[in-house]
Amino acid sequence: MAKYMLIMRGTDESYARLENADFNEILGTMGKFNDELIRAGVLLAAEGLDDPSEGVVVDFTGETPVVTDGPYGETKELFAGYYILDVASKQEAIEWAKRAPLTAGTKTEIRRVSSIDEFPQDNEWIQKERAWREQTGQL
Repeated sequence: MAKYMLIMRGTDESYARLENADFNEILGTMGKFNDELIRAGVLLAAEGLDDPSEGVVVDFTGETPVVTDGPYGETKELFAGYYILDVASKQEAIEWAKRAPLTAGTKTEIRRVSSIDEFPQDNEWIQKERAWREQTGQL
């Protein structure tokens, strides 16, 4: 099994479609999909993100970090939410993503989440993180 992150990205058009949508209907539709993921035993996490105007960007392109209030970037560059799935393959992650009840125009980026086992195990920081994960029940 491997972890994959499904990153939801909206567009101006997909957000416009949601403006007049019934929020309870959206919750019901997404809730049914989430329930499918839970029943299949593949859902590890799922969250929607707050409006970009409430966020900030910390930019490291200069000598010192610069903090800029949101909104930032173009709509198509912003995350709207994410899922983390524990599935057998990238293809299985793709199949789940294709079933998500998302608004037309939305895009989903799929990326594998690296495992701590892929890093040098003799590194003191990896060892500290592994101990923390074991202590908190994440391993």
